[in-house]
Amino acid sequence: QVQLVESGGGLVQAGGSLRLSCAASGLTFDSFVMGWFRQAPGKEREFVAAIGSSDDITFYADSVKGRFAISRDNARNTLYLQMNSLKVEDSAVYYCAVRYPSGSVYRSESYSPWGQGTQVAVSS
Repeated sequence: QVQLVESGGGLVQAGGSLRLSCAASGLTFDSFVMGWFRQAPGKEREFVAAIGSSDDITFYADSVKGRFAISRDNARNTLYLQMNSLKVEDSAVYYCAVRYPSGSVYRSESYSPWGQGTQVAVSS
């Protein structure tokens, strides 16, 4: 059974940083593209970033490019999202997910399963 557990969320002031982690189990982690999405209250879930199975390619939403960095440690079965220069509009629940079986890395429909999410709140 695949399990994804996010951690590292919290409350931070605008301009601050947070590092999210996603611990994966029950899958051959280094075989899969992994992604981060977020969902703010009243809004649809949106793509944040994705990373190739071998950490060889990354994808970012325009809204986070240059501020966020996705990475992975395949030896530890862990996905990361380093978030710098946080803005109030980055406030959301952040989810990690496995890109399976295929499809665009930018679409949530391409991912299953999902973690339970971790809350990020950025204050002004």
